[in-house]
Amino acid sequence: MSSTAGQVIKCKAAVAWEAGKPLVIEEVEVAPPQENEVRLKILFTALCHSDVYFWEAKGQKPLFPRIFGHEAAGIVESVGKGVTELKPGDHVLPIFTGECKECRHCKSAESNLCETLRFDNDRGHMLADGKTRFSKNGQPIYHFLGTSTFSEYTVSHAGCVAKINPEAPLDKVCVLSCGVSTGMGATLNVAKPQKGQTVAVFGLGAVGLAACEGARMAGASRIIGVDLNPARFDRAKNFGVTEFVNPKDHDKPVQQVIAEMTDGGVDRAVECTGSFQAMISAFECVHDGWGLAVLVGVPSKDDAFMTNPMNFLNERTVKGTIFGNYRPRTDIPARVEKYMNKELELDKFITHSVPFSEINKAFDYMLKGESLRCVIRMGA
Repeated sequence: MSSTAGQVIKCKAAVAWEAGKPLVIEEVEVAPPQENEVRLKILFTALCHSDVYFWEAKGQKPLFPRIFGHEAAGIVESVGKGVTELKPGDHVLPIFTGECKECRHCKSAESNLCETLRFDNDRGHMLADGKTRFSKNGQPIYHFLGTSTFSEYTVSHAGCVAKINPEAPLDKVCVLSCGVSTGMGATLNVAKPQKGQTVAVFGLGAVGLAACEGARMAGASRIIGVDLNPARFDRAKNFGVTEFVNPKDHDKPVQQVIAEMTDGGVDRAVECTGSFQAMISAFECVHDGWGLAVLVGVPSKDDAFMTNPMNFLNERTVKGTIFGNYRPRTDIPARVEKYMNKELELDKFITHSVPFSEINKAFDYMLKGESLRCVIRMGA
């Protein structure tokens, strides 16, 4: 048992006190894990666009002070009552959505939306008692997505933690806990393009490029990347993209441009921006009869998806996905093994690395569109 088990741990955390303001490195108190919880020592964490999105609090419910971060890797420090599948010393990936293995969703082959532990960006407390495990001078600090990995220590529900091969390099496989799995799974598990089919991907950030990589792995004949930033096009070639479309370059809707390029539309489209206009374009650019669009990006809370009902009657299909339909505890360890066996490339997604003391640089890189994933070295 850890020498700190059952005790409050004081550690450094990057606290967001206000929306859009630089994070502040503070000494915080992290309470022991309660029933069905684990306390983790975070060794590496990466900045995902979702962190930036909710930090800016544009179009979302603001909740501050808060510790962001949800794409990470670490080691179990201690476990709470009732935790049997994890023990101190285990190497793990905390995941922003969970798998209780007992509910209808977890027992269904058609869903990864655990009834108890599913993705909830509004919740800032732990499920066991409705309280936070973080505080500073007695003031509670809210959690983010049940992970809050911008802290040297954090507490997560055990059902949101995937135990992985202890030989796996944590500074690489940490990106599997959100972006890469989300994008790749959206293509491989949901869109499921057949070999030789055409795929359009909207948004060429890390999640979008992971979707492109999934299309490449599936044997797509054409992968059309759609983005407003032409600087992203050269990099996208390394992920299988064969053609590029910048909607700004055309005086007609981008879905019409793509339909004209592909004799009526692509076979599959994957939207990875969170823009409801891009979601509509992705759906309307797929071919009638068999076309399928998959929505990945998180929209603003008041957005609405609007399209002519004839698009459905003409046998176009739209689906959504959380975490690429992967089950965190069941599927993610196997993705780590694929990386270990050189069947999955991760290194090319990691473009920057900074010490924890310079975490705000990671935000700058992403806001300038310079990074895919910036890995943050905790304790540095």
